[in-house]
Amino acid sequence: MSNEQQPPKRPNPRVLSGFRDFLPAQMRVRQQVTGMLRDIFERFGYEPLDTPTLEAIEVLQGKIGQDEKLLYRFTDHGGREVGMRYDLTIPLARVVAMHANDLVLPFKRYHMGPVWRADRPQRGRFREFWQCDADVVGTKSVIADAEGVAIYNAVLAGCGFTDYAIRVNHRAVLAALAPYAGLPDTDAVTLIRAIDKLDKIGPEGVKGEMMERGIPERAAERVLELVGFTGANDAVLAQMNGLLADIPAAQAGLDDLARLFDYAAALGVPEGKALVFPALARGLDYYTGPVFETYVPEGGVGSLGGGGRYDQLIGALGGRDLPATGISVGLERLLVVMEERGMAGATESVTQALVAILPNDDPRHALALATELRAGGIRAEVTLDPKRNLMQQFTYAERKGIPYVLIAGSDERAANTATVRTLATRAQQQIPRADLAATLHRLLNG
Repeated sequence: MSNEQQPPKRPNPRVLSGFRDFLPAQMRVRQQVTGMLRDIFERFGYEPLDTPTLEAIEVLQGKIGQDEKLLYRFTDHGGREVGMRYDLTIPLARVVAMHANDLVLPFKRYHMGPVWRADRPQRGRFREFWQCDADVVGTKSVIADAEGVAIYNAVLAGCGFTDYAIRVNHRAVLAALAPYAGLPDTDAVTLIRAIDKLDKIGPEGVKGEMMERGIPERAAERVLELVGFTGANDAVLAQMNGLLADIPAAQAGLDDLARLFDYAAALGVPEGKALVFPALARGLDYYTGPVFETYVPEGGVGSLGGGGRYDQLIGALGGRDLPATGISVGLERLLVVMEERGMAGATESVTQALVAILPNDDPRHALALATELRAGGIRAEVTLDPKRNLMQQFTYAERKGIPYVLIAGSDERAANTATVRTLATRAQQQIPRADLAATLHRLLNG
């Protein structure tokens, strides 16, 4: 065997399971959707916020419930215990706890960015993914909860969905399941966590899980009967009011829901889009009031977003107690369903015009024209290899999805014009140089 040093082994280029690269075509779609979300959030008066990727572990611990095992956590080089943010709500609560005196209340913020969970990757579920949140801090008004429902409606309708529903429930109603079933209050968490799996394992599976955890069969059946009510909001609320009449906290929760639906209608949510859904549990332990979840039939990835009221989380992080409510849109799941339904657009390049360089021409003429276009608000690029012939430049533009190619050779420069070629139709037109940017704007806007 040779004693000569072996060359280093070449690395195997790969992406870790649950993480992804996004190529330009995918990024254009993502930017299109996040741009729409940003516009909707700001139309409702929400301000942008960002927070660090890493938080001190004590900020994250004890807030997530049974999913705390999914936290990415480690000891950094300074010997500090840190965790990667699990969601965007706990960082918001930490920000408010630190800066409450500097904020105008109610504080309305939106935040779009990646979060990390050591989850098992599957369709629509990743270890790194984006959440897009809108929250209100500093008010107990049900109007704030209804506004979250209205934002969901605007987002789903804006993406092109028509067959969606925004499911709504109340944690006070869920907490009443234990006394309604003749069980001690300490069993409420067991019931809620089992119900949260109803879509995944069905009624029999939920019943079995309850019984495995010590819930009597008849009590489990009573709970499943109550959470199984469906129909018009008024009818379902009336049924639940009748069954939970002896539980004051549940009555207060049902009153909240009735007002929420009235306010949502006034905010433009169409009838039948916001629905009371007694089986909606939401797994996070910090919810205290109305909870929400979006539903799209045959989506196959679970909800496209969820949220709710969390009036005790900020106080738990050391700040003064401030009520809060908010919603979250799962960008990855939203895009998976949109792609499968053929709803995702933004197929063209970000470049709107390619300025060609003719063979044997001085490239500086094309560079100057591209500079003029950019000054006029047109996203333009120039062929970087002057040796490419004109047909090769057309092919490059077509493959990238650039809609227009501009040619300004010696003849066009003598006439102070440019030739605009529309690649989709192969049509060409001569445009005066002074009108070029304005003409391209008109063409790009249809």
